[in-house]
Amino acid sequence: MKHNPPLSRPLRLLIVWTLVALMVLALWWLRPSRAPAPPGANPSPPATEATSGPPWHYGNAEARFTLVLFADLECEHCRTYFPRLMQWVDAHPDVMLQWHHRPLPIHEPAATQEARLAECLGKVKGAAAFWNAIAWIYQHTRGNGQGLPDDAPPPGMTPAVRHCVNDEASAAAVRSQAEDAVHAGINATPTLHLSDRETGGSTLLQGAVEGDVLLSALDWLAGASPHPLNTPHTEMPADDVSVPR
Repeated sequence: MKHNPPLSRPLRLLIVWTLVALMVLALWWLRPSRAPAPPGANPSPPATEATSGPPWHYGNAEARFTLVLFADLECEHCRTYFPRLMQWVDAHPDVMLQWHHRPLPIHEPAATQEARLAECLGKVKGAAAFWNAIAWIYQHTRGNGQGLPDDAPPPGMTPAVRHCVNDEASAAAVRSQAEDAVHAGINATPTLHLSDRETGGSTLLQGAVEGDVLLSALDWLAGASPHPLNTPHTEMPADDVSVPR
């Protein structure tokens, strides 16, 4: 029987490395294909929305300015102002909005009941559900302490949400915010507290403050305006705010 001579060591190494190269090439060829990004497309930005509360935040969590809205869910002026303020925040990513419950005595018990509802929808379903609840309540409440009509059940009322609404913890959360607002001297709604995380400055604005005034406040806090802001609470007509009686 004729035997072939054994392969030399260099030849064996050449065959091995050739097989390895072919395997790598095959794996590369069979990799999952991905569609190329369109020209000029940017990578997906990191999520910057706050996702839990209280306090509940809306907008860019890394924004330089924080705008705290002290509001009552039975307040007629808050009802008309809230969607305008949300639109303004959407247009200014350097501002993050924070909600603060300030139910007024003249609107009780409806104001606190609605605040508990919004808190529980947020607790069970997340930040988006909280802000949707605020918008829904303003759209459906009869206002001025009359509360929600019986024929308008809130969306998303799962057993977990109902249990939360009836639990003392939700009442405590709303009560704590209301007490903090009273201690801070917030006696009318809507009231805004604007702060600058870079300079540490802040200002208090009372009433349904329009966008141009808010921009002036931002400039002043940032040091772009040389004079202290003339806050609108001395200029707003009385029917632009709700006050306790």
